[in-house]
Amino acid sequence: QVQLVESGGGSVQAGGSLTLSCASSTNTFRFNGAGWYRQGPGKQREMVALISNSGSTIYADSVKGRFTISRDNAKNTVYLQMNSLKPEDTAVYYCWLRDSTRDYWGQGIQVSVSS
Repeated sequence: QVQLVESGGGSVQAGGSLTLSCASSTNTFRFNGAGWYRQGPGKQREMVALISNSGSTIYADSVKGRFTISRDNAKNTVYLQMNSLKPEDTAVYYCWLRDSTRDYWGQGIQVSVSS
């Protein structure tokens, strides 16, 4: 059973920074796909950033240049560095991992950005 534990969320003023972490109970090297999604108030869940085992990344246009995704397979952790945060970044952020058979989701963590 894979368990994902997210941390690092909280409240911050616009322009501030936060770093989210997603710790896996199993070796993250087995997960070809890793990333972060978010769901804002009254919105559908959307992709924020993805990273492969080779380090290739994809970002949503809304966060390009501000967010950086990374993974440390030695620590079984995926990170999301968020800079220059905006009120529209307010959402519940979910960690996502995918191996050869299925998707795994974290429980979600709140990020609130005030203007």
